[in-house]
Amino acid sequence: MKTEVLIIGGGVIGASIAHQLAKYNLDIILVEKASDVCMGTSKANSAMIHSGFNIDGGTLKGKLALAANKVVKQLCQDLDVDLVKPLGSITVGFEESDLEKMKKTMENGIKNGIQGMRLLDQQELHEMEPHLNPEAKYGLFEPETGIINPFEYTVALAENAVINGAKVMLDTEVLDIMIENKTVKGVKTNKGNIEAKVIINAAGLYADKIAAMVEDIDFEIKPRKGQYFLYDKKWGNILTYTIYSAPTKVSKGMIVVPTIDGNILAGSNAEALEDKTDLRTTAEALDQIYTSTISHLFPELPRMGDVITTFTGLRAASSNEDFIIEAAKTVKGMINVAGIQSPGLTSAPAIAVMVEELVRAQNLELDFTPKANYEKGRKAPVMLAELSYDERNALIEKEPAYGEIICRCESISKGEINDAIHRPVPATNMDAIKRRVRAGMGRCQGGFCGPKVLDILSRELNISPLEVTQKGNASFVLAARNKELPLAEGDQKNEKIRI
Repeated sequence: MKTEVLIIGGGVIGASIAHQLAKYNLDIILVEKASDVCMGTSKANSAMIHSGFNIDGGTLKGKLALAANKVVKQLCQDLDVDLVKPLGSITVGFEESDLEKMKKTMENGIKNGIQGMRLLDQQELHEMEPHLNPEAKYGLFEPETGIINPFEYTVALAENAVINGAKVMLDTEVLDIMIENKTVKGVKTNKGNIEAKVIINAAGLYADKIAAMVEDIDFEIKPRKGQYFLYDKKWGNILTYTIYSAPTKVSKGMIVVPTIDGNILAGSNAEALEDKTDLRTTAEALDQIYTSTISHLFPELPRMGDVITTFTGLRAASSNEDFIIEAAKTVKGMINVAGIQSPGLTSAPAIAVMVEELVRAQNLELDFTPKANYEKGRKAPVMLAELSYDERNALIEKEPAYGEIICRCESISKGEINDAIHRPVPATNMDAIKRRVRAGMGRCQGGFCGPKVLDILSRELNISPLEVTQKGNASFVLAARNKELPLAEGDQKNEKIRI
């Protein structure tokens, strides 16, 4: 197999790069070792589009986040992705020392060009957020922070790239990089070799491993664990803005934030790790987050009960704490995009533009003529819950599958699940369906709809129910057909029992 541009990694950064380069007459393949896009750092974060008020504008990540803020709204409109921007944020303080930190943060925000920031006294703070802890005294308001669904955003970028001719290969792991005369020639994968003129390493937590396949490197990617609470939608109206706790020496502050879908997301801590696969949550860490931040800011929010789920995200922190976006030093045709932690989700469009410039500078005889038939958008997926009753009735009359509700918690229809399975980047397992259409994201976490989703996947993919997976590879949901299990002799009356 041959291509011109090979992108390693199907997170928001890899998908953004594919989307950017698909504007040109280039042959592009994106490979992702997982069974879906957005399966690493991109799927477990604060889901915020940072304005840049609390970012060091002198760093590469600061410069790119500020640049991306100018284009992300139009990009989401083009891709039909839900983005609430501006929403705004409030940093909350309880002590005089918190106020002093807020003043410095405000100075930084003004330096970065953020307009409309202001300090809040206790009265205005509680008028804006009446459910805050009554003991909260100080606030810093900034108007430009936004929220987005990272799954929807990453999938939309990847789908648009596919619509414009790129190819996405899932379950495809890069095992080695082929080099000849100090120039990359392609990659070896678990599905065979792929020749390429240029390789773009956007492998997230494993970007250092990929980069080291080419040359000795001077950076390392260490995972940084953050644990989160996700609250039931019944608490969605407890706040209006994104809420930060007061910043510390090592953190911009923990957050309590409304999500695009009406839940409340709260967290996270920052724990340095060695293991890049450690996605465990721990009672100790969750208790600390709840006590120090969640209940301290919003005493009404419970520790359990209305917490739908808790989860962990791993940030891809580089040894220099900044983004690393550069060509390989000794091998031509290799671009590394590493250390993309917060604000990576925000910065993605600007990172993609920077990578394009680096690819052009490689002088590899690539055709950067803009595509004459380039499509800047995509056909948006049907979202039944957002349609009027008349629109729903018309849709159901045309396609009855939209009238069969599969997920009661989120009101997701069979038609929407069918659509997700047959999109340009298809959902082919239970978790992929959950991320695309939210079937299984509600309070019961798939307890009711899970078997029905499994049956739909089996039918639409024309595979046995035993072949349906939770998250790809060998994560099979079912072990065997019940009636085919062996029987053991009972002790009395010669009855038989299943084992």
